[in-house]
Amino acid sequence: MPQTIRIEDISHHDGQRVTLQGWVYNRTDTGKLVFLWIRDGTGFAQCVFFRGNVAPELFEAAQSLAQESSVVITGTVRQDDRAPGIPGGFELGAEEMEILQRAEEFPIQPKEHGVEFLMENRHLWIRSQRQWAVLRVRATVIRAIRDWLEANGFVNMDTPIITPAACEGTTTLFETDYFGELAYLAQSGQLYNEANIYALGRVYCFGPTFRAEKSKTRRHLTEFWMVEPEAAFCDMDQLMEIEEEFVSHIVRTCLDERAEELKVLGRDTSRLENVTPPFPRISYDESLKIVAEIREATADPERRELLELEWGSDFGSPHETELTERFAKPVFVYGYPTRAKAFYMEPWPGRPEVSKSVDLLAPEGYGEITGGSERISDLNLLLQRLDEWGLPRDAFEWYVDLRRYGSVPHSGFGLGVERTVTWICGIDHLRETIAFPRTLTRVYP
Repeated sequence: MPQTIRIEDISHHDGQRVTLQGWVYNRTDTGKLVFLWIRDGTGFAQCVFFRGNVAPELFEAAQSLAQESSVVITGTVRQDDRAPGIPGGFELGAEEMEILQRAEEFPIQPKEHGVEFLMENRHLWIRSQRQWAVLRVRATVIRAIRDWLEANGFVNMDTPIITPAACEGTTTLFETDYFGELAYLAQSGQLYNEANIYALGRVYCFGPTFRAEKSKTRRHLTEFWMVEPEAAFCDMDQLMEIEEEFVSHIVRTCLDERAEELKVLGRDTSRLENVTPPFPRISYDESLKIVAEIREATADPERRELLELEWGSDFGSPHETELTERFAKPVFVYGYPTRAKAFYMEPWPGRPEVSKSVDLLAPEGYGEITGGSERISDLNLLLQRLDEWGLPRDAFEWYVDLRRYGSVPHSGFGLGVERTVTWICGIDHLRETIAFPRTLTRVYP
C-alpha cells in the first residue's frame, strides 16, 4: 500500500508512490493534461493527470472537480524545478483518485472581494493561501513564545477571565452578571500574576483578553490574545533585556521555520533580519522632541494636526509611526507620564509625574507590540494610587496584601499576539491574524 504523506514532506519521497489527502485549491485543463493543485493544511502540491496514463473516467473526473472538492490521490512523486507548490519543485504524477465529496460552487472566487464579504465568509476565507500563511505564522509565534519563556524559567499560570475589578481602566470593560454581582471580562491577567511571582518567581499567563474599546483602527480588536510574563526581583532595565531577547527569538523562529509562508505574503524579510538585541532605547521626553521636530518640518496641515501632542498624553498611531521610521529595529520608549498609564506603575525616582513604564514599538509603522513597567512595591504608595485613581479599595484588598507580605521590586509586560503577527507578516490589518476576529462591528461567524 502506498504511504499516505503530508504535502510538507513531499520532497522526502522523490520517486516513491504515495497518497495525498486534501482539497482542490485550483484546476487547470490543457486538453491532454489536468493540473489539480491540492492543499492539505501543511502545504500545496500540483497533481498531474495525463490523459494517456490514466483511465478515461478518471481523467474526466479530474476535469470536472470544483474548487474545495475533497479527494485522495495516489501517484508517484517526481522532482521538477518548475512545479509550483509549497514547498515547490515537486509534483505528483496522478494514477488513482477517490473523490470524497464534490463541492458546490465556492463563494470566494479568484477575484477581488470586499472586506465585508470576506469577513462574513471568514469560515471559508481562512482556506485561502494568504490566510493559511498568516495563521501558520501565528501558530509558530505562539509556540516560540512558550518555548522561550519555558526555557528561561517562566512558569505558565492560568489567570481568571472573570474578574471583580478593572486592571487597565474602567472605561473599556465588558460587564457581566455573576450570580447577582457585577463582574468583568478580564483586560489582563497581570494583577494575578503579581501574586503568582511570590510563589514561583517567574511566571506568565497566556490567553484571551477583552477590551470594550470603541475603536475601528487596524490595530484594535475587542477580543485578542496576550502573553504576560512577570518576574520578581526585576527592575525596568532588566525587563527591557528580557523583552528584547524574547521578541528576537520569536522573529528568528519565524524566519527559520516559516520562510515559505512569509514568501507567500510578500514579506520583505530583510527588515526582520535586523531584529537582534540590543534594541534602541529613548525616553518619552526625547520622543516628544522628535515628534515635535517632525511636526514642525511638515507642511501638510492635516498631518501637523495628527502629530500634535502635549506632554502628559500617550502616543497614538501617527506618533508611533513617525518615531519608528527612524529605527531599523524595534525601539523602546520608556518613562511615560504617570497619568497616561495604569495605577500600579512605579514612579521615576525624583519625578513622581513620570512612571517606570516602557513600550516596545515595532518598526515600519506597526507601533506598540508590548507594554510593561516596573510595578509599585511600596504599600503606602499603592494605597495612595488607588485613592487617586478613584478605584474601590475593597476590590483590590488582595492585591494590596502582596505589598504587606514580602514585597520585592518586580516587573512585567504584555505582548499582543495579533499585533506581533501583523508586524512579522507585514500585513495591513490585524483582523487577518486570528481565525475569527471580534471587532466593534463584528461578532459573526
